[in-house]
Amino acid sequence: MTVQTTAPRRRTSRRALASRVPHYVTLLVTGVLFLAPVAYMVAASLAPASRTLAGFEVFDVTQWGLHNYSGVASSLSSDSTGHLWRFFAVSFTVTIAVVGFGLIVNSMAAYALSRLAWRGRGITLLAILLLLIVPFEAVAVPMFYLYNDARNTLWIQIVPFIGNALSIFLFYSFFSGIPRSIDEAAKMDGAGPWRIFWRIVAPMSKPAYASVAILTFLTQWGSFLWPVLMISDPNLRPLPLQISVFAGQLPPAWGQVMAFGVLLVVPVIVVFLTFQRWFIEGVASSAVKG
Repeated sequence: MTVQTTAPRRRTSRRALASRVPHYVTLLVTGVLFLAPVAYMVAASLAPASRTLAGFEVFDVTQWGLHNYSGVASSLSSDSTGHLWRFFAVSFTVTIAVVGFGLIVNSMAAYALSRLAWRGRGITLLAILLLLIVPFEAVAVPMFYLYNDARNTLWIQIVPFIGNALSIFLFYSFFSGIPRSIDEAAKMDGAGPWRIFWRIVAPMSKPAYASVAILTFLTQWGSFLWPVLMISDPNLRPLPLQISVFAGQLPPAWGQVMAFGVLLVVPVIVVFLTFQRWFIEGVASSAVKG
């Protein structure tokens, strides 16, 4: 009897594996297509300057070195060109401030929209949903004239981006999936809205906070259009703006540009690897609720 049931199971498992092969092949090809430019950038940043644009020759590991990275550091080490460490400091300061304050402000706004009853809540939620379809490029020029007197400051790169419609919507979607019976039980114990939010809802929403933090970090770390409009002081340039200036110098040192690009990408990879578990949980929970 055991032999008769084992053979069909084996055939079923083989069929299931065979049906998954096209999916694995598709994922493998897609992964290679996405990773190939990054791999080339890393290899080109380590290759000699004469081989930076030499195709597959950049993958000759016997020629690799850190001369391009040292070249970037030496090229950006004066008051006239700006200091590399200062560009990193500006980007980290702006990004961490936007992420930190944004998590607090947007989560509180989403909590008010999803758990509290107040006049105008529906209209406010509708306005936030409408803001999701408005690209930043459509409001960049009006914002430029609105904040023109505050150009070349750190706060002008931070304050306009703390409130974010997408972040509010993501928090709202997650908070709406938390059973309201938890709130009712907390109210019976004498807890008010503030205590319910900070002691119950927020700790239960770590995946949502991680997802919003990663998405906000990616968006803000790569911000380019707004700094182009508002920042002309070399000491206040974020990394994306400075790499465009660096790449525009003549003659272009493409090996150093590639090295600069790697330095720009590394913090993003570190942040994603740090929060990936909660990010995946947040995406999965959103998919299940949807």
